[in-house]
Amino acid sequence: MLDFKRIFLLIRPYKGWFALNVLFNLLVAIFTVFSIPALIPFFKMLFGMDDDVPVKPSGGWSSDNALEMIRYELFDLIQIYGHQQVMTWLCFFLLFIFFFKNLFRYLSMVALAPITNGVVRDIREKLMRKILALPVGYFSEEKKGNLLSRYSADAGEVQHSVLSVLEALFRSPIVIIGSLSYMIYVSPTLTLYVIVLVAILAVVVGRIASKLKAQSKSAQNQLGEILSLVEEAISGQKVVKAFGAEDYVKNTFVRENNEFKNKLVRIAWRKDSASPISEFLGVSVLTVLLWMGSRAVFQDGVDPSFFLTFLFAFYNVIDPAKQFSNAVFNVKKGMAALDRIDDVLQMDLSIHEPDNPVVLKGFSSRISFENVSFVYPNNEVNVLQNINLDIENGQKVAIVGHSGSGKSTLVDLIPRFYDVSQGQITIDGTPIKSVSLSSLRALFGIVTQDPILFNDSIYNNIVFGMQGVDNDMVISAARMAYAHDFITEMEYGYDTIIGDRGVKLSGGQRQRITIARALLKNPPIFILDEATSALDTASEKYVQAAIDKAMENRTAVIIAHRLSTVREVDKIVVLDNGRIIESGTHDDLMSQKGAYFNLANSQQLS
Repeated sequence: MLDFKRIFLLIRPYKGWFALNVLFNLLVAIFTVFSIPALIPFFKMLFGMDDDVPVKPSGGWSSDNALEMIRYELFDLIQIYGHQQVMTWLCFFLLFIFFFKNLFRYLSMVALAPITNGVVRDIREKLMRKILALPVGYFSEEKKGNLLSRYSADAGEVQHSVLSVLEALFRSPIVIIGSLSYMIYVSPTLTLYVIVLVAILAVVVGRIASKLKAQSKSAQNQLGEILSLVEEAISGQKVVKAFGAEDYVKNTFVRENNEFKNKLVRIAWRKDSASPISEFLGVSVLTVLLWMGSRAVFQDGVDPSFFLTFLFAFYNVIDPAKQFSNAVFNVKKGMAALDRIDDVLQMDLSIHEPDNPVVLKGFSSRISFENVSFVYPNNEVNVLQNINLDIENGQKVAIVGHSGSGKSTLVDLIPRFYDVSQGQITIDGTPIKSVSLSSLRALFGIVTQDPILFNDSIYNNIVFGMQGVDNDMVISAARMAYAHDFITEMEYGYDTIIGDRGVKLSGGQRQRITIARALLKNPPIFILDEATSALDTASEKYVQAAIDKAMENRTAVIIAHRLSTVREVDKIVVLDNGRIIESGTHDDLMSQKGAYFNLANSQQLS
């Protein structure tokens, strides 16, 4: 019942459509049940059972004598209009019943479509909102393929669960109850065998479905692994080909894909066994019913028309019972998928928006690190230890040190991509944990070593996420980033589509586009994370000129690998094993002949 409750929570926003679906399913069930006794007059006329003159029941219409009243009225009509005319009317009457039965069935599916598709849309929207809210550190441990499979396969499984539940819960039970009620009315003894069948069917289906949820969850995890392999193979094409690793990648994929196939086969075997087993049990009981029913007709004088409609009612029990068993399987698979989705939706947000956030209007004084230490989640080693640092408004501060010294981590703490483990960071005296995330991050323009661009036009990449921007502002930002000239030389100019991650541009061009984007935002603080380290000398010249232009009249925090790019900054901070070991200008640090002096000599920087 808990699984069904979770599904009803998903469809709560669609109460109107849900009510219509229930109504139409009820009408389908009513017309299905009503079609059973409606066949009695046909059988009576076809088998010539109306030769005897029926007597009109006393007391008029009631539930006890309804069938006798129908028989009396039918006989009266035959006497007046003849067999053929009455048979014609009965045919139209049957068409009327089955027309409305199928009309309401179609309308129930019309009402169901907005629910099932709306639930999938809602799940994907919740996943997207959650993923955008999750801290940066989450994505360093979670594979992209696993996240993508939650959007596609898992959401689809939940959709099938909703579809199965609504059909099984509000149509099948009424058909089963109505059909069984009629069967009990005709013959309680024969009905007992049907009830035994349903009980056996429930036990069999329950045993088969018991392990399906775990198997389905395992298969969905396997699909996530496969999607991760595909994504890595696509994004790493150059490395794959350069190292001749095509066979290695292919064999890894084939192994995972075969394992996924085998899991799906086992799930299909388990799921598909329910229908033939239930059908065999149904045919077995039907055989017994035919044998017992024939004895009742020939020896006990049971009306053959009633027995035939009894069999038709029995058929109406079997089909909904099979639908219900399939719904159980679909719900089990859907709940496994929903568990995987909930793994993301219930993930704790380590970066929390404060309850009563301070909204920063700008930056006027300083950024201060006060005894800051940081440890990554699930890691006992301090990445940063007792960092005390002031970055004054208008200063250009460079963070340098060997790889792994904690440079990028230190800078990532300022816009709260991660939260400090100890100590605090303040901006203009306000702890950043008390500041709204949107106003905090609005202060920064960030340019990373690896340019982050999207498969869209150059124009849209520059204005990414910004409102109220016009063409003149975009062109001005591109000019400042020394990007306007190469953009206008392209066939479609600013409307040029640059491909996935900007693959159609050179490294220097990509970096200048990201600088133009940061300039258009016009933030008071720039964060430059080794923005030129991956470029050749010619590209570095253009990018460095764009960076120098961007830093004019702004505060800048620069992570630098090439010390030649930071000789003129106001302060250089040297990190080693997460600690600040030196701080000062280039000339001061060179005169101390310490760690910075050794770094400069290793780069032949005189």
